[in-house]
This record gives sequence, C-alpha cells and structure tokens, in this order.
Amino acid sequence: MTLGEIAGRVLRDHLEVFGAFHTTQADGLDGRTVVLLGPHEPGFWPHFTASPEALDGKSDPLDRWSQRVITKAAQDLNAEALFPFGTPRRPFMSWALRTGRAWSSPVHLLVHDVAGLWVSYRGALLLPDRLALPLPSANPCERCDERPCLSACPASALSADGYDLDACHAFLDTRSGRQCMETGCAVRKACPQSQKYHRMDAQSAFHMDQFHS
Repeated sequence: MTLGEIAGRVLRDHLEVFGAFHTTQADGLDGRTVVLLGPHEPGFWPHFTASPEALDGKSDPLDRWSQRVITKAAQDLNAEALFPFGTPRRPFMSWALRTGRAWSSPVHLLVHDVAGLWVSYRGALLLPDRLALPLPSANPCERCDERPCLSACPASALSADGYDLDACHAFLDTRSGRQCMETGCAVRKACPQSQKYHRMDAQSAFHMDQFHS
C-alpha cells in the first residue's frame, strides 16, 4: 500500500490525503501509519450537497457523510476509520502538526501546505503497516512577507496575540458580521494559500453557521 494508492481511492469521494505520520507506542493506536483526509478542491461542496446526508434534513449531515464514505474507504483499504468528532475524541490538531504539512500560523490557526487557513480534516485512516512517507513540505507562512492574516479580522478578534472568541461571536451578531457569516472568516480568506484552494462560499457559510449557532 502506498499513499498514492490511498489518494486514488479517497479521490472518488472528493477527498485527498492531507498528510500522514507514523504512530508511536504513546499514541495507543493499533496501527503504524495515520493518514489524514481533507476536502479535495475544487468540487468538494457540490459533491457533498448531492449526497443523501445533505438532502435528508437530519442533523450533522457533513459528519454523517464523512463517517459513511471514510468508513467504506477504510474497509476497501484494510484500514480503520478515525474521526475528529464523536467518541473517543482524537487529537487531530496535534496529529496534523506531526505530518510535516501543517503548522501554527501567525494568528495561531492551523495552516496547511495546500488548503492554507481553510484546512479541515474530515477523518483519517489508520493503516497496519508503516508506509513510506514524503519529506516535510515548506511552511507557506515562511515565504509570506505581507502576512495579511494578522490584520484581516474586522473585529480584531484574531491577531498575533491570540483569539478573542467572545469578540468574534459578538461581531458575527452585527450587520457588519454578515460578510463573514456568508462567505467565511475574513482572516482565513486573506491567507494567500487559502486563495489558491478554491473553497466555495457556501461551504464556508455552512461552517460559520455551525460555529456561531
């Protein structure tokens, strides 16, 4: 099994490999390689919104879709499916940092070598074998001279000093906050790497609604 073979399988569900790492005994996982999966762009949101989970009117459609398609992929690949929701809670943020493809950004949000500040993980595959992994990627923040993320928040809730969650939610309740609610976080959008990722506004609006509800 190779990462390329895994990537080919999950692409059928508009997912892609967002990084991988080798486990240690301290992880307490019955496998030797964890492969993180995120949305493949462009095209992820139209693919998801045509799914049964998106159309049945029930709660948590994206999590239910992720559970179904990643569980099936895991079965096809002789792997175990792991998720960032439900129980047990898995440390996806720290896992992401171990892949060499995600880092802490200047505003302390996770930044990814492909998805930028739009990075999200729909699940992971735990493989029994120790797969060959690529060398770490280059942190996009290190070649970003302007660092627009530091000044993009209209509520000054996200900065180098950290995240003022209360200020963020208060701003989203105002008329001025509708822009963030309808098209996504201004800080995440300002990231040059995010702008290359082509995430649809409708997807960002969905996540903002989940975040602010």
